[in-house]
Formats: sequence, structure tokens, C-alpha cells
Amino acid sequence: NPHLKPLVSLLRPSPAHRVRTHLPRHRPNTRASAMATSTPQELTITRPDDWHLHLRDGDVLAAVLPHSARHFERAIVMPNLKPPVTTTARAIAYRDEILKALPPGSSFVPLMTLYLTDSTSPEEIKIARKSGVVFAVKLYPAGATTNSQDGVTDILGKCLPVLEEMVKQEMPLLVHGEVTDPHVDTFDREKVFIERILAPLVQKLPQLKIVMEHITTMDAVNFVESCKEGHVAATVTPQHLLLNRNALFQGGLQPHNYCLPVLKRETHRQAIVSAVTSGSRQYFLGTDSAPHDKRMKECSCGCAGIYSAPVALSLYAKVFEQAGALDKLEAFTSFNGPDFYGLPRNTSKIVLRRSPWKVPATYAYGSGVIVPMSTGNTLEWLPSDQPEE
Repeated sequence: NPHLKPLVSLLRPSPAHRVRTHLPRHRPNTRASAMATSTPQELTITRPDDWHLHLRDGDVLAAVLPHSARHFERAIVMPNLKPPVTTTARAIAYRDEILKALPPGSSFVPLMTLYLTDSTSPEEIKIARKSGVVFAVKLYPAGATTNSQDGVTDILGKCLPVLEEMVKQEMPLLVHGEVTDPHVDTFDREKVFIERILAPLVQKLPQLKIVMEHITTMDAVNFVESCKEGHVAATVTPQHLLLNRNALFQGGLQPHNYCLPVLKRETHRQAIVSAVTSGSRQYFLGTDSAPHDKRMKECSCGCAGIYSAPVALSLYAKVFEQAGALDKLEAFTSFNGPDFYGLPRNTSKIVLRRSPWKVPATYAYGSGVIVPMSTGNTLEWLPSDQPEE
């Protein structure tokens, strides 16, 4: 693979490090700090990465990839295709598909993941680490979300040898943190997952690096902050920062606001906003951008997922500005993620300008259209399309 060799040395994770403070280890962005106390018209930050992204394949991949490549330098690509990406060989092939679909001249780098199953072997983890292109393993509890039917049924039993090998290989475990027990209330699935599975897992394997993906509750915030920094972290989506569960029902059922984990109460949204804008290094950007055909969302049994890639940076800036924390935006978008993964920070910059723009109603692909988050709304922050040195 001609794309692979130059990236291996640059992107191979370094050993986990111990951090004793919640304050960012980078020099303050004085320009951003000044803007946080006034009404900024422009904000320059280090080019961000997306640490949780769904790109799909085929026509959808070709349509949505340019939206992520426009604003993000790298992305952790989720493996829940049909069939799922369960082996390193398949991850490399999927990576090649992504690279071929990139716009000419794009510097976007896909960071691949494996889909954990009850039959994943420790040997596959060794192969994944040696490949230089696989950076994490994704845990989907069986039946928890889109294309998760092949997921894990017994994480602390059948998967324990794999998790122990992941500790040795310093390979992070990315967790969709919900139980699938039908007796558990939908809005409590994250809380119960923490109690039943995640807390015991951290206690059993304290050296395992874990990212709790797309957190939605105050319970998740409290759990992450109770854990050792550098070993447990969380990604946060734009929808869980901006929307509460009322957004599912305002003016009628709103299928394009339906995602998993489902939106929660306003008190949970406020807790997540406070955590993310506090400056803690344990949180970083992960859009969970998940494209679906409009027909699959607006039907008798609509699928879960919000397509946020084209608007994500604008929405994150909105959240941080409303919180009076624009000076902390850069660490969340551009520093905390690579620091946790042991990867170098990006060196190019991106400019966000206060320039109102209207979100398109849809984006076309192949035989259909995809409805983006904030469809038809006007957003205040407009990111530049090209990186700036």
C-alpha cells in the first residue's frame, strides 16, 4: 500500500502517560483567550480530528467523506459495516476504499478500528498493532445500535483474553456504553451499563485504555472523572451537547433527532456541557456522524443516527461560545484526543469565522438524499475549507 509506509511511524501510538492535573498541558492560546472575553469575529485553532466517525461504504462513503475531510485531519473510523470489520485484513481493505474516495489533494487520514466479537482472538490484536493502521477496538453490546447484531454478549467472560492482550499492546477499547436488557428503561441503559459492566471492567483491568463513546448522562460524566486520567476518557457529540429528549417530540415525532444512545433530560445535557467546557483533558471531539438515507429515517421503523459532519465544528463552537469558553475549544477539538491516543498533534490550522450560513436541507448521494443535523437552520460560525500553515 503506497499510502501506508509514510504513515506508520508518524501514527503509531506511543506508550500511555500519566497525567496528574486536569489542566491542559499546552500553552494557552492567547488569541482564543482574548476572544472568549469579547465578541470574536474569527477564531484560529489547530486543525481538529474526529475521534468517532461513521463513513459507511459505496455511494454513501463517496458522498459523505468530503464533508469530514474538509474540516478534520484524522478520524477514528467505526467498523460497523455489513459485514463488520472484524479483522486487520478487512480494516486495511476498508482503509484503501476510503483513501481512493478522498477528494484530490486531501490530507485526511483514516484511523481504523476492529469490531469486537465473542470470537475475536488475542492473535488478531497482535496483528492489528503490527499493521500500523488499526488504532482501537470497538465494543458494541449485541443489539445496542446500528449493525451491532454481531457484537459482544459476554465482555468479562469470552472477551477477557482479548482485553488482556489489548493492555499489552496498548490498544484502546472504544465502548458503546449501553446494556441491551429489554427490562432496562431506554433512558437508563447508559447508567446501568456503567454499573454492571464498565465499572467492573475498569476495576479488573485498570491499565486498559478505554474511551466511553458519545456519553449522554451525568452518570457518565461522574464515572469518567472518577477514573484515572490517561486511562479513561470520553467522546462527546454535537447533538448531546445541544439537544435534550424534548427535541425528539417537538411539533411531532422528529426522526432526524433520533440517535443511540438516545437524547436525555436537560439536566444531563447541562452536566455534559459543563464537563466539556471545563478544560478537562478527559473529553474530546467525536461527532458520531452517522449518515442514513432520508427514506430509512422517515419510515415506520426509522433507524438511529444523526448526520453531523458538515455542521459539527460550527455547532461545537456555538456550545463553547454560549458557555463563555471559546478559549477551551481548541483543546477539546485538537489536543485532548491525540494526547490520549499517544499520537502527534496536528500542525496546520483552521479558521472559524463569524459568517452566518444556512445548512442545506439535504445532501445527495447515489440513489437518495441524507438530511444533516440542523437542516435548514442558520449557523453563526463558518469553518474554512482549507488548512492553514
